[in-house]
Amino acid sequence: MYAEQKQNAEESQEPMPGKTAAESAVTLTQLLLPDDANPAGNVHGGVILKLIDTAAGVVGMRHVRGWAVTASIDRMDFLRPVFVGELVVLKASLNMVGRTSMEIGVRVEAENLQTGEVRHTNSAYLTFVALDDCGHPRSAPPLIIVGEVGERRLRQAKRRRELRHQALAEERAVHCSHPV
Repeated sequence: MYAEQKQNAEESQEPMPGKTAAESAVTLTQLLLPDDANPAGNVHGGVILKLIDTAAGVVGMRHVRGWAVTASIDRMDFLRPVFVGELVVLKASLNMVGRTSMEIGVRVEAENLQTGEVRHTNSAYLTFVALDDCGHPRSAPPLIIVGEVGERRLRQAKRRRELRHQALAEERAVHCSHPV
């Protein structure tokens, strides 16, 4: 019943207008405090991951103007540590949009508020899925690609998607032939 209603609703809708990455991009900032750190004074990786997931989630929700949830974190690079007392700046934007899924890239920078030094500390690529009010995947507006940077990000996102799908297929093949 639900599938039939969904199909009828989708057939009656006009195509969604596209949006540029700039329309949903966000910059979030967070001052990191002692509660965010391990005994060595470095900020826990999990704290950074949560901030990245939050920034990417805001981008996804702004793009679809509705619910969007994390489907995967494709890559997470910890390049440099973040320290207590630093300001973390997260810059997140869309790289690619499929039918219901979106790849969102997040760049993390740490600013030493005493010296003004800014360091690129982390990069991540996340896949989010647009959801309807019942929690089912729904269509996302297409992404309008603007400029050489947008084209490069789209090419790279398509390549990551191919590699991700290939890795999942290989994992399923191994898992099916050798159940746990």
